[in-house]
Amino acid sequence: MTNKHVVNAIDAPETAKQANIAELDINIKVNYQQFTLAIDLSIPLTGITGIFGHSASGKSTLLRAIAGLEKSLLGSITLTNNALASNTLVNTEQGYYLKPEHRQVGLVFQNSRLFGHLSVFGNLEYAVKRCKNSQLNLNEIIELTELSNLLAHRVDELSGGQQQRVALARAILAEPKLLLLDEPLSALDQHSKSQLLKMMLTIQKRLNLPMLYVSHSLAELQQVCDNLLVLAKGKVVNFGNIHQVIHQFNRYKENDIIEHQTSLSLPIKAINAHHGLTTLVLNDKQDIYLASDEDFQQQTYLRCFILASDISISLTEPSNSSIVNHLLGTINAISHRDNSVLLTVQCGTQDFFVTISAFSQQRLSLSIKQPVYLQFKAGAVRTFIH
Repeated sequence: MTNKHVVNAIDAPETAKQANIAELDINIKVNYQQFTLAIDLSIPLTGITGIFGHSASGKSTLLRAIAGLEKSLLGSITLTNNALASNTLVNTEQGYYLKPEHRQVGLVFQNSRLFGHLSVFGNLEYAVKRCKNSQLNLNEIIELTELSNLLAHRVDELSGGQQQRVALARAILAEPKLLLLDEPLSALDQHSKSQLLKMMLTIQKRLNLPMLYVSHSLAELQQVCDNLLVLAKGKVVNFGNIHQVIHQFNRYKENDIIEHQTSLSLPIKAINAHHGLTTLVLNDKQDIYLASDEDFQQQTYLRCFILASDISISLTEPSNSSIVNHLLGTINAISHRDNSVLLTVQCGTQDFFVTISAFSQQRLSLSIKQPVYLQFKAGAVRTFIH
């Protein structure tokens, strides 16, 4: 097989063995007529790990391989728990292939795949009965997934979001050591997506259940994932901390995967209900303002992002402006792309990415190490969940 993947230009997450936490060792190759998935990587199983890439990049094939639904693979997959006890899921050199039902790996698909002849409670009860030595409390999972009022309903009476909540609860009740989520929000409306994302975060923290989450939406992944694995044409392009990987995309001249953006996770300083603004702490001297949401009251930190096209540059400190965010920073990179320019501006220890026209860059005579002010509206600071 190939040499272990090395993450370029960003710091990889601390290895699971060093931190004595669970990890998933993957060293596989899956050959199709027009596509090959080849991965050699160790994934620390903490929190939620996002898997991102274009269609046909290998995301779903990877999940199928881990779950035991991909029979044509070569190589090995090993799940190591917190006590460093290994559980081999597959090793083709040794002729070993653990059946899907024995892997302790749960999988939630794009469509719920519930049993239509059973009620909501019947679907959940089925999972409990199939789980040997069940440890989870059924009522607790019903509460976590907010299904108390739906237990007697037939699944075909439920909305798409409700069906996915039942599918999530059923997968959890099988008590997996790892939960795989294959674009579970793709068919849902924005409200249902936000509700399910919040629920996934709560469940992950309450049950300490590691998750691998496939999505085409970087905004979804940015809100809930700790690390991000990026696939392209069946190969690992990048892997590491979610914010660092997103920022690494900005530096690719041939980036056609995401919109250039600044990804942030900042502490909440204050909420001004009268003006509908929330203040986030950027550094000792500078804050960021965004529009408030009632859910912010329950949080101490906030994940958010700002598109590079939503930030403008000023050579002097703005005054008498309706724009509430003004940050002093220093240009540390300038990248020319056709008729536009991507600036990397460092504010304290945080890099911000700004897209302006080549004309504006020339008119302002912007150069490396030059101090500038960033300007952006409160509404430009975006969160997917809220």
